[in-house]
Amino acid sequence: MSAHPGTVPARPAPSSSAPDRDAGTDARAVARDVLVRPLAQTSLLDAVKDLRRDVDATTFPLDIAGVDAARASRARLVDQLGEHLVPRLTELSAPAVVVVSGSTGAGKSTLVNSIVGREVTAAGVLRPTTRRPVLVHHPLDVDLISHHPVLESVEVAQDEAVPRGIALLDAPDLDSVLDSNRESAHRLLEAADLWLFVTTAARYGDALPWQVLEAAVERGTSIAMVLNRVPEGSLPAVRGDLLARLREHGLAGSPLFVVPDVGPHSGPLDAPLVAPVARWLAMLAGPDRARTVVGRTLRGALAALRPWVDELADAVQAQADAAAHVGRVLDEAAALPVADAEVAIRAGTVADGAVRARWAELTAAGAPLARLTDRRGRAKGGPRHARARTVAVVPLLADLVDSAAAVLASAGEHAEDLLRAALDGPTAPPGGADVLAAWPARVSGRTTAAERAARAWTAEGARAVRALLAAADQGAELESDRVRAAARAVGADALAAVALTAAAGVPGATDDLAALIGTHAEPLVEHLRDDLADRARDQVGLERDAAGSTLSDPDLAEDASSRLRLRLAVLKGLT
Repeated sequence: MSAHPGTVPARPAPSSSAPDRDAGTDARAVARDVLVRPLAQTSLLDAVKDLRRDVDATTFPLDIAGVDAARASRARLVDQLGEHLVPRLTELSAPAVVVVSGSTGAGKSTLVNSIVGREVTAAGVLRPTTRRPVLVHHPLDVDLISHHPVLESVEVAQDEAVPRGIALLDAPDLDSVLDSNRESAHRLLEAADLWLFVTTAARYGDALPWQVLEAAVERGTSIAMVLNRVPEGSLPAVRGDLLARLREHGLAGSPLFVVPDVGPHSGPLDAPLVAPVARWLAMLAGPDRARTVVGRTLRGALAALRPWVDELADAVQAQADAAAHVGRVLDEAAALPVADAEVAIRAGTVADGAVRARWAELTAAGAPLARLTDRRGRAKGGPRHARARTVAVVPLLADLVDSAAAVLASAGEHAEDLLRAALDGPTAPPGGADVLAAWPARVSGRTTAAERAARAWTAEGARAVRALLAAADQGAELESDRVRAAARAVGADALAAVALTAAAGVPGATDDLAALIGTHAEPLVEHLRDDLADRARDQVGLERDAAGSTLSDPDLAEDASSRLRLRLAVLKGLT
């Protein structure tokens, strides 16, 4: 019983926006467009390498709708670029890689062994059979294929029965029960210049191979098919049905070979049974035809990159848009604790507890801050009193730091609660759960930051008072005399402590400050309250930044997709 080759003419390229992918493209056209333009070739190789680097670096941090498909598409694109396009553009004269692929038990390994005439790859009834892919080529092609990246993941065999100019790659099963086999099979298909699909009379209708073939059609890959183990009585019906399916999937011009069913056997098939496939491969290996197949697949793959990269860029933009949405949600959530903290500061919360008690102690009869002015409203005391008052306010300043730090830390804690709530639950924005999961606990950091901010606030009190005194030294008006007198009697540090206590919300301190520096008191107190409110805003901002730390990922930047679109624009210009 002889094999029955189907239509031998090359498969027409699928309809697309690339008119140069024509079924009638001959070797001269391919040589002109792909092989004979070294400057354009070099530029194209650089562009594809750049694209591969940027695609490989692209991540999808947020689990939003469509992200699984985008990640899988990115992985396939990296394989297509790295396993096929880069090595093919690097060495256009390398043998055409013919990947023999198909479903479990289709007879791929047996077909390869039969074409070569000896067992170069394991075949058997145990599944999965092909654990490590095998690539076999002519010994004289060793230098041309030696740098192909596919060699890193395959066993390599040499045999003179393989025509020069092609390399047969026996791939694992597409539907293998082993995840590693399935992944390897799909990745190796990306390295192919031509796919030789092997199926059987019992399995040719399986859905998975046709899904893979459809993807190949979209990428312009050259495809041939072997229908294996066909009983003689069912040959006309099976062959006719398969040809109809090929037409439906845009593969009407693809070569189809039929190998009859020989029943149980071991080892390679008799040479006549696979002779049509072997003759076709020998014809394909001729320089012009090999280059035609290589060029057709290469041109199809390059054209298919355009929508592929566009879709990937759209997926990156979707990530950026989702990140921007999460950022807006976080900003809205952070606004409330900022407003609440400002209300608390202006309501005198900082003065509650230790500060108010310490002020009462320092202003009691006979205490250092009792009766700072005389009956005429002038500051009482001299340098000796000022030194004593400076020492006396040290515990008050410490209480102010502790109380202000507590208010700031409380603002941060309130902010964390609201921010976490905004990222969780049914109303959370897409990607919010990922941002929440990446948000580390910041309790210790919050306390340290709050204490640092509170000390900076008391330091601002001292700075503002010294600025006021410096301005008074330059003035001759009555109010300037009053400020200078207050500084001599109370001391700059003690005067700053009074101002901070007034800003904290102790009414007595507000009255004493007004008595000491007159009209300068109110703006000084407002300045210190505003300063503390700003520090509360900064404290909440720390929580907001921590919550959104994931959003600083470069792949979530507003213009993240522009990198891929730029690479695509360069590629379009070269193809």
